Amino acid sequence: MARRYKKRTGIGIIIFIVLNICGILVYGRLNLEKQRDDLDDKIKSLETKIEEQKEREIDIKNLEAYVQTKKYIEEVAREKLGLVYEYELIFQREE
Repeated sequence: MARRYKKRTGIGIIIFIVLNICGILVYGRLNLEKQRDDLDDKIKSLETKIEEQKEREIDIKNLEAYVQTKKYIEEVAREKLGLVYEYELIFQREE
């Protein structure tokens, strides 16, 4: 009878160890899945930022091209410097 009790104890210990290992593996898997989901979200966020920066780059290139046009130079000369062509007349209100 003592022998039968020892066999049950040995089997119980083995089952306990196997269940603990399974629990550790399941916990590790869940942890890895959470990390993967977090990294997927981060990738999506970074891809969105990349697209925004590409659009911004296009806008900057368009602005750079516009700044070098004669029309832009005339606008700046009129608005900021108050310059006009020789043949233009300026009317001002008297206050």
